[in-house]
Amino acid sequence: MWARSGGIFDIDGRTARVRELEHKRLDPSFWENPAEAQNVEKEISELSGWVKEWADVRRRADDVETLIEMAAEEDEDLGSEIEAEVAPLEKLLSALELKSMLNGQDDARDAILTIHPGAGGTESQDWAEMLLRMYTRWGEKSGYEVRLLERQEGDVAGIKSASLEISGSYAYGYLKSESGVHRLVRISPFDSSGRRHTSFSSVFVYPEIDDTIEVEVRADQLETQTFRSGGKGGQNVNKIESGVRLIWTGELSNGKEARVVAECTEERSQLQNKDRAMTMLRSRIYQLERQIQEEAKSEIEGSKKKIEWGSQIRSYVFQPYTMVNDHRTETKVTAVQSVMDGELDVFIRAYLLSDTTPG
Repeated sequence: MWARSGGIFDIDGRTARVRELEHKRLDPSFWENPAEAQNVEKEISELSGWVKEWADVRRRADDVETLIEMAAEEDEDLGSEIEAEVAPLEKLLSALELKSMLNGQDDARDAILTIHPGAGGTESQDWAEMLLRMYTRWGEKSGYEVRLLERQEGDVAGIKSASLEISGSYAYGYLKSESGVHRLVRISPFDSSGRRHTSFSSVFVYPEIDDTIEVEVRADQLETQTFRSGGKGGQNVNKIESGVRLIWTGELSNGKEARVVAECTEERSQLQNKDRAMTMLRSRIYQLERQIQEEAKSEIEGSKKKIEWGSQIRSYVFQPYTMVNDHRTETKVTAVQSVMDGELDVFIRAYLLSDTTPG
């Protein structure tokens, strides 16, 4: 398990790559191409993180081995101390193993997550807000920076839409499994008869791109709308149109025309909201093009893997029993409230394992 060469961790390979890039960074002409230099710096940072995490696991493993040898040689009862060291070690190793599955082109990027309620009015809008809280809690517990980009309040309760920016290493890689339709079954708090209702909300996750990726957005393809928003700008947002909505209509690489909408309401100024909306728009267009590439690749390889965009991926049942069931992996959790409090790693892990399993 601890072999350094090859394997899922390939620490020797990553270490060698860091040295190669650091040598490249010493070239006097390194910063003559800023975009390429930034890519190199980013790769060094990502790979160095891997090496540091592995070194921590290796050090802890050595400590455990030393304790075991001491217990055997000196006949001492170190069982409780060994157990106390093994538990966090197993947790670190499990997290590193999960991270090792994130080798997609965009997995290391930040993520933008959007939520929209389905048909059903207040019921679905309330469910959408519950999902917004769930992903916010997951991001905070996972050590990510979570930023609300856009939120439209529901007519009675809940939300009509919301967008989150979740920033940190491999945010998109972990969250990409969450795209799809989420189904809720519960006794409705809005139904005086106490009947059970089924509600749906859709979640879409895409990688946030940076200036190193070219996505063409021509002025003649773009419509800009401004409106009054209810962001963090206080009373100012009720006086000026600080909210920005960008609408792009253009042709994708497969020849099909697409309409992409992005909006931001949570910044203080119209200019800030426009900048954030443009980043969201370019990221969504990029994700559409990546999806086209993946579909073409699957067709070429004869893959039977279903593209899950827009399909129902998970059910959350509150009554008559409690159960969260991921339909893709058949992972089931009965502690529904812990899931709603952001405990999603069991589903993310199961999805990544199934996504990397041959066949």
